[in-house]
Amino acid sequence: MIHSDSCFTSSSDEDDEDFVPSSGAKKRPGLSLKARAVSLLSRREYSRVELARKLTAHADSKEELEALLDTLTREGWQSDERVIQSVVHRKSPIHGSLRITQELKQKGLTDAQVSEMRMQLKDTELERARGVWDKKFGSKGGVQTPNDYAKQARFLAARGFSHDIVRQVLKAALAGSPQDNLDEDSI
Repeated sequence: MIHSDSCFTSSSDEDDEDFVPSSGAKKRPGLSLKARAVSLLSRREYSRVELARKLTAHADSKEELEALLDTLTREGWQSDERVIQSVVHRKSPIHGSLRITQELKQKGLTDAQVSEMRMQLKDTELERARGVWDKKFGSKGGVQTPNDYAKQARFLAARGFSHDIVRQVLKAALAGSPQDNLDEDSI
């Protein structure tokens, strides 16, 4: 039986400025727009477009938001270059340039920034694809059947590696596997 005068109810919670309401309610309504932005940026890197999306609901006007974003960029709080470097650092060991470029575009970065990073990623694409393939399939003996080839090709393509790179990796794997029942022409 629950009593309404439970010891868990306290009026001091309602008056406490730092009290965080539960589920869905706005947190700390007194924060300024800049404080919200700095709070977001202290957790992770956001592109200018992402940060604008997050802060739009809290800004009084579009001009105020643009001025704040300019200030944050000028003061070094927000940097699209750091966003790019962060994504590339996290994703390049496990994903191909196609998938990384897609994520950068979703973050609202310019085509020039994305294409520049894509060119840098192309230099290491084959090596990274071999590493991903080796980690997943290297211990299994490589390509043994046409089904293995197809499965491994789909795996690498889903990771964002181009078809040319996938073909090169699997051709090398095919060359290293027993040729008794499988050759490149049967695939």
